[in-house]
Amino acid sequence: MGGLAYGRRFFESGEVRLAILSLLSDGPKHGYQLMKDLEERSGGLYRASAGSIYPTLQQLEDEDLIRSDQQDGKRVYNLTDAGRSELEKNADGVRRIWERAQKWEEWGQYMHPEIFSVLKPMGGLMQAAWRAAARASGKNDLEERVREILNRARQELDQV
Repeated sequence: MGGLAYGRRFFESGEVRLAILSLLSDGPKHGYQLMKDLEERSGGLYRASAGSIYPTLQQLEDEDLIRSDQQDGKRVYNLTDAGRSELEKNADGVRRIWERAQKWEEWGQYMHPEIFSVLKPMGGLMQAAWRAAARASGKNDLEERVREILNRARQELDQV
């Protein structure tokens, strides 16, 4: 899946850098741990690849925003003072990243491979609901009937 979260880019331009800096503000981490943390923070919907993380780590190191050390045979990355300043300068951007990650995480709990078997009928149901809503618009009795049908379907699905 790489940097895509089911057809939509999870990170906008420059946000992977900020996310990594933010994760390193919690303490030193190695590259694999950063990849796992990014996946967990998105509810499993964003899976960073080594091909996206390690070049970004190298770039951040070249910019003196992080430094790396060898610990127990692994390269561990630490935030520098310049990295902390970069985070402070972009505090709103970091906040937006993790708010979005929280939303993805909430949806991610439902996104398992077996869910894909019901996506086509779910899409058909959504289309039928939109068509019915459009036809019922402005007609109170029909609007109420559409609401009742949708509420009944939701209740039945919740009972499954």
